[in-house]
Amino acid sequence: MVPAGDNRPRYVCTQCATIHYQNPKMVLGTLPVWEDDGELKVLLCKRAIEPRYGYWTLPAGFMENNETTEAAALRETVEEAGANVELGKLFALMNVQHVHQVHMFYLATLRDLDFAPGEESLDVRMFTESEIPWEELAFPTIRATLELFFADRARMREGDAGYGFHTQDITRPMRGPEAS
Repeated sequence: MVPAGDNRPRYVCTQCATIHYQNPKMVLGTLPVWEDDGELKVLLCKRAIEPRYGYWTLPAGFMENNETTEAAALRETVEEAGANVELGKLFALMNVQHVHQVHMFYLATLRDLDFAPGEESLDVRMFTESEIPWEELAFPTIRATLELFFADRARMREGDAGYGFHTQDITRPMRGPEAS
């Protein structure tokens, strides 16, 4: 039913008339990098959970109540990759309407190379751009974020000022029998 003063159908308890709003979930994560002698590597996690078990992703997960977006991104990076990072600026905001989610990724610099898989990761590894398993990435938001990052990086080598802030709508659900 559409409650008084609202403009769309909501779930309303028939006993007490409480409105139960269903709003998008926030997914927060980082794009952790390490640069050594001019070679840049990105830290990726191999998923140990569904959906997309066994596929690679950036460390990210659902934001908890009473958390800032920065705190959620840092917590997820520790939980999934055991990585100690210095958080940079917000880099990408992806609207994923078909699954009722908003994904946000912060740039992050690894403070050291002491990282290990958490409970939700099978493996954690560093990849150069050419080594990234592009066909084994878990979600369109991960691919889009990495593509935007490396495009910004290429522009920076040509004299552009730095990394931008990117927003994008992800309109395609995952395809194939393994997709959830």
